[in-house]
Amino acid sequence: MSVRMMIGPGRAPDVVRPVLSVLAVFAGIRALCLAVLAGWAYASGRSARELLSMRWDSLWYVRVVEHGYDFTLKAPDGRVLSDMAFFPLLPWLEQTVSALTPLGPADAGLLVSAVASVAAAWGIFLLVGHFYGSRTALFTVALWAALPVSIVQSMAYSESLFVALSAWALYAATVRRNWPLAGLLASLAGLTRPVGLAVTAAVWVAAALAWRTAGTPAPGRFGARTRILLGAALAPLGAAGYILWVGQRTGSLFGYLDVQGAWGNGFDGGLAFARFIGGLITGPTPLAGVALLLGVLLLLRLCWACVRQGQPPPWLVYGGIVVLLALCSSGYFGSKPRLLMPAFPLLVPLAAALARVRAAAAWSVVAAAAVVAAVYGAFWLHGSGPP
Repeated sequence: MSVRMMIGPGRAPDVVRPVLSVLAVFAGIRALCLAVLAGWAYASGRSARELLSMRWDSLWYVRVVEHGYDFTLKAPDGRVLSDMAFFPLLPWLEQTVSALTPLGPADAGLLVSAVASVAAAWGIFLLVGHFYGSRTALFTVALWAALPVSIVQSMAYSESLFVALSAWALYAATVRRNWPLAGLLASLAGLTRPVGLAVTAAVWVAAALAWRTAGTPAPGRFGARTRILLGAALAPLGAAGYILWVGQRTGSLFGYLDVQGAWGNGFDGGLAFARFIGGLITGPTPLAGVALLLGVLLLLRLCWACVRQGQPPPWLVYGGIVVLLALCSSGYFGSKPRLLMPAFPLLVPLAAALARVRAAAAWSVVAAAAVVAAVYGAFWLHGSGPP
């Protein structure tokens, strides 16, 4: 689909150059992260490709491709872990790419993530740029590319795919008012990760706001309100369809929750996370606990900054649900940073601040963040990593 088709007639020549510039910045940061990872892996006698495509969740996606949803693994404590915990869109794409190319499923996952991360950067730029200008949008993309855990954007994981679908769904709903497209993209996001609920809710909020200003169509006309209803109806179908399918496979309406429960995942309002932080503070690593607590407070401060900035309500709903589900779920706490990565609207206040200072100072901050992300990402993948 061309740039002109995505943003409307008469504007394509005005945005082609900025889009190419922001994608070049994004690609440069990602290339730095991958170069540092490759050098670190070479020095340690490991394979950067295997670190990116054949560990943790990426292995489970490959198992879905190779075995269908019939693979289980018994944990040392007796829990039976099922691959039905992993939503199907990424393995479907891996299977499709593998069928059309010489790539195996793991390498196909790397290709999908690479393309999706570029699409995500493009969507974030157009979305933020429409409301806050191209300079703020450029820094938003740069900060998203330079997150400490941004190496996940280059892994055979579903984060890049999810963010791409989310950004374009928000763009379709809040900028283009293309409700069928917004609903379709939200539905696909719901087939990608459990947090697809955030995209559906955002589309519903945008649809409710648009409904108030939509006129009543003339008899026999396909009016704005009909399109709004169509988009709102499409949005939850992906997630709902998969969850119901898992329920049918397990013989229980709440089968998906049982599957996630076996993995130790659930929603407890943040009690387990609070106990984890408290345990660090009162245990042998109090500084780590204090640092983690300060990180959570900073995250909440960014949420409030988004409200004060006057971000569109669908953005606030989307970002708020992503943060809520990440902080208030039980499970492996080391995965929370990557679970927060889809909440790109939280970066907009920081990007707006960078856009107001001198270019040299702003880009120095971005460069420093990119170096930290590159080193930390390589360190992370050579250690416990992002399970």
